[in-house]
Amino acid sequence: MSNNLYERDLQLWIEQTIGQLKNHEFESLDIEHLIEELVDLGKSEKNALRSNLKILLAHLLKLQVQHDVPDTMKASWYSSVIEHRLRVQDNLLDTPSLSSFLSEALEKAYPDARKVAVKEGKLAKFGIRVPQESEYPVICPFSLEQILNEDFYGL
Repeated sequence: MSNNLYERDLQLWIEQTIGQLKNHEFESLDIEHLIEELVDLGKSEKNALRSNLKILLAHLLKLQVQHDVPDTMKASWYSSVIEHRLRVQDNLLDTPSLSSFLSEALEKAYPDARKVAVKEGKLAKFGIRVPQESEYPVICPFSLEQILNEDFYGL
């Protein structure tokens, strides 16, 4: 029944599992799926951190490489840096153990962030210089301290 419920209605399965835990009905728990859900929960926390880092890094890179664009263009990048830096800090506050994953998350996020910055840079219009791909460092040019520093904008 539990396995079937898990497949049919995840939300109802979660409510049932919470009830079983509260009532100390451990023998009736669907342990296999409970473990699966806890593993996925841990992965989603890491994925959220990596995703926020990716956008933060992409816009720090754009501010660094495309420093010669008009201020109106830079304004949205600054806003994005502020927003995603706050999201990263929230991720770390909500789940302090993610701090030990931060270096790994940075290593995984940077190549994608670079791709985003390069692709977005190629979309430049109206006489804005299109940067060469080689202008974007292959290795992250920012330290973790800089990335998390609310006053740092890659300039």
